[in-house]
Amino acid sequence: MSWDELDRGTYRDETEAVTALLASAPLSADARRTVRTEAVELVAATRNAASRQGVVESFLQEFSLSTPEGLALMCLAEALLRTPDEGARDKLIAEKIGSADWASHLGRSGSLFVNASTWGLMLTGKLVDVDEAARTDMVGYLRRLARRVGEPVIAAAVAQAIRIMGEQFVLGRTIEAALARAASESRICSFDMLGEGARTEADAAHYEDAYAEAIRAVGAAASSGGPETGHGVSVKLSALSPRYEATHEATVFETLYPRLKRLAVAAAGYNINFTIDAEEADRLALSLKLLDRLAHERDLGSWTGLGLAVQAYQKRGPEVIERVAELARASGRRLMVRLVKGAYWDSEIKRAQVNGRPDYPVYTTKAATDLSYLVCAKALIAASPGLYGQFATHNAHTLAAVRRMASDAGVRIEFQRLHGMGEALYAAAEERHPGGVVRTYAPVGEHENLLPYLVRRLLENGANSSFVHLLLDESVPPDSVVVDPISVVETVGPGPHPRIPKPADIYGDRRNSAGIDLSAKAERLRLADAVADLPSLGAGGAPVLSPADHNRVVGYSADASPEQIDEAFAAAKAAQPAWNHAGGAARAKVLRAMADALEANRERLIAICTREAGKTLADGVAEVREAADFCRYYARLAETRFAGPEVLKGPVGETNTLELHGRGVFVCISPWNFPLAIFTAQVAAALAAGNAVLAKPAEQTPLIAAEAVRLYHAAGLDPRLLALTPGPGETVGAALVAHPSCDGVAFTGGTDTAWRINQSLAARKGPIIPFIAETGGLNGMFVDTTALREQVIDDVIVSAFGSAGQRCSALRILFLPKETADGLIEGLIGAMDALSVGDPSDPATDIGPVIDAEAKSNLDAHAERLGREAKVLHRLPSPAGGTFFGPVLAEIPSARFLEREVFGPVLHVVRYDVADLETFAGDLAGSGYGLTLGVHSRLEAFAAEVKRLVPAGNVYVNRSIIGAVVGVQPFGGEGLSGTGPKAGGPNALSRYATERAVSVNITAQGGDPSLLNLTH
Repeated sequence: MSWDELDRGTYRDETEAVTALLASAPLSADARRTVRTEAVELVAATRNAASRQGVVESFLQEFSLSTPEGLALMCLAEALLRTPDEGARDKLIAEKIGSADWASHLGRSGSLFVNASTWGLMLTGKLVDVDEAARTDMVGYLRRLARRVGEPVIAAAVAQAIRIMGEQFVLGRTIEAALARAASESRICSFDMLGEGARTEADAAHYEDAYAEAIRAVGAAASSGGPETGHGVSVKLSALSPRYEATHEATVFETLYPRLKRLAVAAAGYNINFTIDAEEADRLALSLKLLDRLAHERDLGSWTGLGLAVQAYQKRGPEVIERVAELARASGRRLMVRLVKGAYWDSEIKRAQVNGRPDYPVYTTKAATDLSYLVCAKALIAASPGLYGQFATHNAHTLAAVRRMASDAGVRIEFQRLHGMGEALYAAAEERHPGGVVRTYAPVGEHENLLPYLVRRLLENGANSSFVHLLLDESVPPDSVVVDPISVVETVGPGPHPRIPKPADIYGDRRNSAGIDLSAKAERLRLADAVADLPSLGAGGAPVLSPADHNRVVGYSADASPEQIDEAFAAAKAAQPAWNHAGGAARAKVLRAMADALEANRERLIAICTREAGKTLADGVAEVREAADFCRYYARLAETRFAGPEVLKGPVGETNTLELHGRGVFVCISPWNFPLAIFTAQVAAALAAGNAVLAKPAEQTPLIAAEAVRLYHAAGLDPRLLALTPGPGETVGAALVAHPSCDGVAFTGGTDTAWRINQSLAARKGPIIPFIAETGGLNGMFVDTTALREQVIDDVIVSAFGSAGQRCSALRILFLPKETADGLIEGLIGAMDALSVGDPSDPATDIGPVIDAEAKSNLDAHAERLGREAKVLHRLPSPAGGTFFGPVLAEIPSARFLEREVFGPVLHVVRYDVADLETFAGDLAGSGYGLTLGVHSRLEAFAAEVKRLVPAGNVYVNRSIIGAVVGVQPFGGEGLSGTGPKAGGPNALSRYATERAVSVNITAQGGDPSLLNLTH
């Protein structure tokens, strides 16, 4: 079965998809009426059984995540459970508790647990003496109290409140404790072993052991009733491999699949339910390929406990049910299918926007998701006995509808609910229809692993629009709580949510660039073909060799001669006035046409970037997208900033205007590390402002620049306005900068080269011309003890080693607190071992070559110095055949160890004591650079302090420090890192233009008509 065919429907048009759902008519008109009636009665019965309300539901009712208190509680809980040092814990308590209105929640919940937690968070009379101020000004009292966090009793009280929460939200810290509790409460469970995805092979081995132990314990306690009547275990595939990604499919089957099979064989031996949990949309096809192989394994015998979760919020949900039913028939194995609505909705929306997808993989409206659930449920029930339906829901309408479908079909099913939720709802359902099977999805594990799981579940069920939230709100009548999704869609139409634009339209005034989904096999094959079929480029000159394979000639390039430079300046000088006079709107039209041309030719452009610059396919996709974004963003600036004279306010009797004009001919000198994006951006900025351009690409990457110039000309740009002048900086670059017709220089590259250009311009006779420089940086990231381990590892790895470390924004120095440094370093080493260094045209490659032999030689020399004077913690091997340099992790004493930027995949670690933060930060600031800075902390005060101590043009908190998005994160540094203005920002064109003010005395013409024509 070709599971990759599922990718064709990933981003299906929502209106089309929902229309198809409606056409499938999951319920008849009569069934819809009876289902709604029963659901309303269930809501009423549930509210009457308030004592059975789950603690999670009580929490949701009182501390919705839409309130500051709910958010503060989650932030505090997550960080406290992971923070080892008392000082940071105290600061967390002060910051989070002091910023929220806990007093307003006291006593409002009927749950003893929620009230107890509120008391703990308020830190009132039961913990410390209550004075009169607490009774008369509770809010002020709490804030003053929160400032006194040095008192151990206060810190202990809050920590204890968080631990109480943890006890309520997990069934047990160990599988044995969870089994004992389940037995005492007569529950059937599917146990979820808490933990995030593996970042290292050691993580994966640890999680396999935890799952294996859970299967052993569950199996040992199981009766002989089979997987339908006993406990089961749920497994997250991302926990079993640090590279559970479609682009690493071969690695997944080599390392993850054996682990999965061992667990499945163990579960089969005990004849229990073993469910593969659903994760992100881009892993769907890969997860089903693993399931397919597993279902055909002879070692599993006739076991019928193998299962999977299917997400109804995905547009592919019905097709997945259909194909899984086919798999059951083909393998002869009954499969158990847990149907869920989905827990990653907000992240799927964001990922689709960030990655420039054609649409969303999930529905954007709740009604469409609920309708999809009913359609999937009908198909799942119809697929019995090949599939055994397990329906996870806390929605009374969904419960009533699924029960009706199953009853009509005469099919036995089970329902599932989350631990701490849905108890009263299912108790009410049991009273009406005795004998139903309800399984509890129960998290098991230590508290520090709880919060990521919990936040996902609370976001899923605690939103103001969710059924769970409304179910608990007594002010909403039961009749209003129950919503028939079919009726809603029929009423409002099948279209997407009006406030969630398609990914292409998120910016409003310009189109978002289109990405390529490398998780889809068809897209990977298309790019592979483009790289393989790329012909030799250029017609004469010196050969351009691939940095990944020195035996491969990518093409040929000839240096611009002095005569060609003179001719180009003369042509540009002649054409520029008309281009400037045409105005911003006319120039914007050409720039938008260029953006469209870039996207129309993206496969070829990516192929050239891969061959000539050694860029991975993912980096190539990002390169084309950034180039297109620059063109569209600067087109918009051209329209708005160069639309004509701006009228300025002044006294009557005169008019005063200010107008921007191009300066003349700009020289744009771009780097090899972003040979298309920055080349295109510099040219687009100069053109948008009304200038002509002579563009000199880096000598290592002239071919992609030539392709960009060809596209500019094809987009309607007069060829005289843009000339390509390739060649070495020492000769061609120097001639361009010194030329008397040069009216401005835009440069991106090394600091030393920027100094030389600056000196050359200063020595010129004639006008002082602008020099716009973006140079390198000695970029640091500060991590404190409250930071989340998995997030730090992810962001550090991509920031330091992405693009082979060849970004001016790349992370060079990582500052780790002494308390957690060892564990983070261990995690980073493991994550490094999971990286793939090699051929950049292979979709599985994470790190390609460095650009040339000189770059590799400099890195080799630095690695030798690290070996002599510092401590090399880890190094990956370098493949042969090109200028590859395996990533290095080394420990240095302070930032002063580095005198300049090391441009490549080398990460330096500095251990620091939080008490000496100012000293360590001062060492970094003392380097004089100021490009990017990262902070990982749950403490806003810590982030603010680091920002104060280390000046930087771009600061990133709790995320990677690379990948600035045009118009969203304007990019550029200060000090040794550049002159500004920021590229991709609202002021980007200011230095490419000259300002002209015109003042006219209109009274000299007889008076001011606007004044004389005034009426009463």
